[in-house]
Amino acid sequence: MGKKETSMQITPKLSSETNRDYALRIIRDNIINLELKPGSLIGEQEVANQLGCSRTPVHEAYLELSKSRILDVLPQKGCRISKIDYDLINEARFLRKLVETALAEEACEVATDADIAELEANVNLQQFYSGNNNAKLLELDNEFHKIIYRICNKMQCHYMVSLMSIHFDRVRRISLESVKDYKIVSDHAAILEAIKNHDPVAAKAMVEKHMARFDMDWDIIKKEFSEYIEEKD
Repeated sequence: MGKKETSMQITPKLSSETNRDYALRIIRDNIINLELKPGSLIGEQEVANQLGCSRTPVHEAYLELSKSRILDVLPQKGCRISKIDYDLINEARFLRKLVETALAEEACEVATDADIAELEANVNLQQFYSGNNNAKLLELDNEFHKIIYRICNKMQCHYMVSLMSIHFDRVRRISLESVKDYKIVSDHAAILEAIKNHDPVAAKAMVEKHMARFDMDWDIIKKEFSEYIEEKD
């Protein structure tokens, strides 16, 4: 069934977070960072103890994550972290590509000087951490895209896409470890440049190129992390 493995990296609860939101964020982040490994079991009480909360918000977080099929709910046993499923990754990437190409085009029209400055600061930090801290780089990568959602006033879309994107985010994290190809940083710089130049055609093209990088990484990931891959009949 899988080894029970609930040791997680715990960050402080944010003042704006409910216990349910806190549990959801910590569990999600630990799945993406592979602290909670594909195929492993996570019990509600063990996670609640680590977070310092009751089982109820953990249970609610499990139910929310199970909707995206990143968790399999097992009666009387807790939950199992889903293995890496190529079809679910492709579906998540399809959704992100569809939404984020449209957002990049819109950002070219609505981004203010302050928005551009925020994106520039983010890309500068990505360049600083590139090759030195993959967890921080992925955090900045996600923040870069979140800024564009915010520029376009589409944060509800961000919430919905981020739930499904957990499958894609997990292999993006693996890719940074195994492929060690940091072209994502130059991709973000190019997207930023297109937005600065109010060039929606270039912005759309760069987002499409950015999302396509996974195709080049999949064979390496499949070979190096075969124990985490869902086998298909």
